[in-house]
Amino acid sequence: MKPITKIPLTMKPETHDESTCLTRRSSRRDFLLTGSGAVAATFLMSCSALPGAEAQEVVGVRYERKAIARISELTNDTPLDFAYPFDDLYSQNLLIKLGMRAAGGVGPAQDIVAFNTLCTHMGWPVGKYNAEHKVLGACPLHLTTFDLRRRGMVAAGHGTQNLPQIVLEVEGDELYAIGIIGLVFGKTDNLMRT
Repeated sequence: MKPITKIPLTMKPETHDESTCLTRRSSRRDFLLTGSGAVAATFLMSCSALPGAEAQEVVGVRYERKAIARISELTNDTPLDFAYPFDDLYSQNLLIKLGMRAAGGVGPAQDIVAFNTLCTHMGWPVGKYNAEHKVLGACPLHLTTFDLRRRGMVAAGHGTQNLPQIVLEVEGDELYAIGIIGLVFGKTDNLMRT
């Protein structure tokens, strides 16, 4: 049985007694209206993670600009490993030309993306790139797989966050890494040296 909530008809304490109260139960309608408002607010805040959303700007942090590849030397579905922003275990990244438009992609076809390769669930190297499905993984620990067309979004498994995406910049034929969107596993600050 649901608890009964009493609502006073008057706010004057001298006239208030139990006989002047209405009884009201929380209804399914109240619950659904409140819940749907919360869901709508959450959806609107997460729209930036959808494909086609504008690239996020890296604000407040100054990353080093580092040349990582030439566009003319990239071929579809051939990953290129590189370290950024440092040369340490946490800076293992993968650059890939997907051959199809991707959220956050750069280049003439907006199909070149880069991601940190540590799984967001437990920090293990994610695994191999699957060209057929354009995903990275499955992670050998708990089989998390990440969709590279959709900002490294979790496609399956235990991961709860997107892979950190390396922000790329094109200048002529040269590709530069200029920042990171998201926090690399095991760090409280991406520019913290380990």
